[in-house]
Parts: sequence; structure tokens; C-alpha cells
Amino acid sequence: MSGELDLIERLRALPLHEGARNLDDDAAVLEIGGETLVLTHDMLVEGVHTARGQDAADVAWKLVATNLSDLAAKGARPVGVLVGFTRGKDEARFVAGLEAALRHYGVPLLGGDTVSGGPPRSHGLTAIGRASHVPVPSRGGARPGDAVWVTGTLGAALAGFEALTAGDRDGARAYLRPQALIEEGLALAPVATAMMDVSDSLLLDAWRMARASGANLVLESAAVPIALPEARRDEALRWGDDYQLLFALPAGLAPPVRATRIGTVESPDSRGDGGSDGDSDGGGALILDGRPIASPDGLGYSH
Repeated sequence: MSGELDLIERLRALPLHEGARNLDDDAAVLEIGGETLVLTHDMLVEGVHTARGQDAADVAWKLVATNLSDLAAKGARPVGVLVGFTRGKDEARFVAGLEAALRHYGVPLLGGDTVSGGPPRSHGLTAIGRASHVPVPSRGGARPGDAVWVTGTLGAALAGFEALTAGDRDGARAYLRPQALIEEGLALAPVATAMMDVSDSLLLDAWRMARASGANLVLESAAVPIALPEARRDEALRWGDDYQLLFALPAGLAPPVRATRIGTVESPDSRGDGGSDGDSDGGGALILDGRPIASPDGLGYSH
């Protein structure tokens, strides 16, 4: 994890647009001609983010959905996508999956690029959206007194991955074809003080929100809805790929979408356990079941 954080710190020394949000967020926010645009770019690498030999149609679907999930976390309505992919024998399947995903979300293809190479192959996608609410929600807006919520259940992707490994494609849908929660993000944007999608695990992304907000996120693990047996609760909290929305709301405000309250935001001074361990603002910590977690190591997927 420290390698990724060190790289991001070096990138912060480059010339940054204010819309880059100091590289603390899931997307950039640009004010252009009276419009507020939200831009994001994610990549999938064969054998890392997708299983080796996985149907290329599912890879294309996931590529679209994961990027649109970042737009959802900003309350942005998708405008279009640019795709870059590595060609191969299964490129017809990739195009079929890309078409299925774009039609499902009603999003047009704007262009992109193709290359030959691999294995392993890598694919990238840039998604452009139009903000539905200004200011656009960020990771860094959680404030003491807010309640912490999450949509859906955690660990469904892990269950799907295990089903795929066992040869059960029908049971693997949550892993193969994740859903971007566009409508939920649009509903939450006007009221959420902070919001992000759960891509690398609930715990790691909650740690990131705490650090970006300069506040403690105090979570109760037993409150988190999971899609695995109770004995595997810790795995569900540390596995990524669920693409649910993690968000903070002012105290007493009910969310406009189906969600579960899993914690509270506190001042870092209230417990004396804030710290600085590599992220950009060094003011908050994740508190899990009363135990402060200052380091992101072991909390989830590390790039």
C-alpha cells in the first residue's frame, strides 16, 4: 500500500488543475461553459482485476460499470465514454459486452484506441458525466456528527468470485457484472456530505474517506449488511468489487435510497487517535469496533 501512496504523493507535485481535487477523490470536476463535468478513468488488467480466461464480454461490462460507478459516487449523469483495449482472439466478445453495458446504462461511445499486446492484456476507459448537483460530493466532506451509511450488501462479489472458481457462472453475476448505482448517486448528491463507491473494500474505502475528511469514521462491523455467512464477516468487509455507495449524511436525516447505517463521524480530537501515515491531510482515522486503524495495510485491495 505504501508504494501506491508514495506514487500519488509524487504525482501531487506535478502541475494540477483545481478540478483534480489534489488527487484525493475518485474523479475530477471541471467547470466549463456553465456546465460542471465529472471525469474519471479506470483500468482493468487481466489476471489482476479479472480472472484469466474470463469471458471478454464480462470484462467489457465490468470496465464500463466500474467507471460509471465513480460517476455515480459524484452524483453525475453519464454523458459518454472513451475506451482503450488490447486486441485479441476474443475481441468480438469484448465488443458484444461493451455494447450490452452501454445499452444497459444508455451511454454512448465517444471514441478511444486499440492496441495489440499481452498477455496480460489491459483495458482502460474514461467516463464523462454531467454533475446533477453542485457542489459535487467528494470523499472529503464528512463532518463530526454525521451518520455513516452504505447501500446494499458487502461480500457479494467475493461470493460471486468463489462461485466462478467453482464453475457456477449463474452464481457469479455479482462479480462478473457489477452494477453502477447511478440513480442512487443522483438521489444522494444533494444531501450527502461525503460519498464514494466501495471498490477496494468497505474498510479501505472508509479509511480513505476518514483521511480525506480529516475526521474519524467510527464503524460497527456487526451493523454492516453482508452477503456471506456470519463467520466470514471480516472477509466481506475487506473484499473489494462490490461497488456499493459509502456516504455520510447529517445527523437525523434519512437517506433517500435503501441503505444501512453503519457508523458515525467524530472529531479526530475526540479520541486522540488521528495520525499521519502517508495520506494527504493526516487528520482522521478509521475506528472499527472501538479500535483505531491508522494504517491502510491489510484493509483491502492494494493497487
